[in-house]
Amino acid sequence: MIARHLVDVHILLTGQDEILLSLRRSGDEFEARWHLPAGKLEAGEPAALGAVREAREEAGVEIDPADLRLVHTAHVVSPNRAARLGLFFHTERWRGTPENREPDKCYELRWFPLGALPADLIRYPALGIEGWRSGAPYSEFGWAE
Repeated sequence: MIARHLVDVHILLTGQDEILLSLRRSGDEFEARWHLPAGKLEAGEPAALGAVREAREEAGVEIDPADLRLVHTAHVVSPNRAARLGLFFHTERWRGTPENREPDKCYELRWFPLGALPADLIRYPALGIEGWRSGAPYSEFGWAE
C-alpha cells in the first residue's frame, strides 16, 4: 500500500498586529481549541485557490489569490490521524467582514493580538504562525527522532 498524505491549506488573516482564529467544534481532542481558518485541498485544486475557497467557506471573506503569500509548510504526523502537509498562506487583504460561516464546525471566530495568542491554540496551526513570524519556511512535528 502506498502511504498518502493529506494537504491542508491554512489562512493567516492579519491586521493591526492581530490574527483571526476559529474555535473548533469537532467532537475530538481538538474540541473547543483554537485553529486558523483551514481545510483540506480538494482533488485537482491548486493550493492558492483552495485557500481562497476555505476563507470564503469558513469566514465569508473574498481573497484575490495574488494577495496570498505562502509563508510556511509543516509536515505533521500524529497517532490515529493521516499524515499531512500543511501549507500556510498569509494575507492582509480581503473583501468582506469575517463571520462564522460554518457553525457546525466552528463555535466562533475571534481576533487575537499576535503577542497574546490563546494557550489552547492547537500545535499544528501554531507551527504555521511561528514559522510566519520567524521567517522559517518549513517545520516537522510528530515524527520519531
